[in-house]
Amino acid sequence: MAAGERLICASNDLIEAGTGVRFEVDLAGETAPAFAVRFQGRVHGYLNRCAHVPVEMDFQPGEFFDYSRLYLICTVHGALYDPVDGRCLLGRCHNQGLVPVPLEEREGAVYYTEGGYGGRI
Repeated sequence: MAAGERLICASNDLIEAGTGVRFEVDLAGETAPAFAVRFQGRVHGYLNRCAHVPVEMDFQPGEFFDYSRLYLICTVHGALYDPVDGRCLLGRCHNQGLVPVPLEEREGAVYYTEGGYGGRI
């Protein structure tokens, strides 16, 4: 593991469009909830907060996909997000999106890279 990386989970813990893995990140000196999911064969990570109102999105721990398993959903507001890029597709998020969290998958594990948020924070 490289400096600034943290193990999040084993790769096989993330099933295609299945239950995500929750974890925490440091965000400007504060602890913030985040999550990882697998979609279209790749691992994607986001802060666990809706772009409309900053509430955690999962209705049960790790349940981020809607019933169709095609979209991430905020269960408080019903906003739908693209799992690939976090873009708001429907709802009161007004063209805002989820904040990406840098993850890397290699050698059967998923790692979080400290400090990078895609320039969105």
